Amino acid sequence: MSAVDRIKLEPHWKAALLDEFQQPYMQALGDFLRHEKAAGKVIYPPGALIFNALNSTPLDQVKVVILGQDPYHGPGQAHGLCFSVPQGVAIPPSLLNIYKELHRDLQIDPPKHGCLQHWADQGVLLLNTSLSVEQGKAGSHAQAGWQRFTDRIIELVSRQCPHVVFMLWGSHAQSKMPLIDGSKHLVLKSAHPSPLSAHRGFMGNGHFSQANQFLQQQGLTPIDWRLPD
Repeated sequence: MSAVDRIKLEPHWKAALLDEFQQPYMQALGDFLRHEKAAGKVIYPPGALIFNALNSTPLDQVKVVILGQDPYHGPGQAHGLCFSVPQGVAIPPSLLNIYKELHRDLQIDPPKHGCLQHWADQGVLLLNTSLSVEQGKAGSHAQAGWQRFTDRIIELVSRQCPHVVFMLWGSHAQSKMPLIDGSKHLVLKSAHPSPLSAHRGFMGNGHFSQANQFLQQQGLTPIDWRLPD
């Protein structure tokens, strides 16, 4: 069995990314992760959850893309969906601001947890541009090859999906704009929801209602942004 065969990945994504997995940089990335673990370093998220965003939201079902940067680097936080944490883990500050804007925009009461799986199950691709990180070291795997891989994912969504809403929060996410065909997709930009920048345009951006309006105009079912407790 080849290394690609061993990768547990949703079939649509696996078929679309097959050539990418066979590129030398992806083989080098796999070697890097194995070396880091062998050296005793703690890597987040757990290996089985590295591709959680893709496994939760098949390529042919993507309606919305929210781009994050790094997985959370604290114990128990990262589970492969950007901005999301598992049930029972304290809600991070950026996600609290996302909930505040959701309430302002759509009058949705914030849940008592930070798990965004319900969004992913409806077609919201919650993609970090790096899919792994070393414990306590933000950005530690940003140059390991993930950026090229996730750029490819963004390009695939842009090319193969008919009408997608891209929510680009902050300068890092907005640097991916050249990968997106703005003539057929809705690109929404604002400041990042981090407490350091949310007041500079994230709060009040209205992205959730704009996304649903666009989806409905395309004859698609809007996202139910409410998160069950």
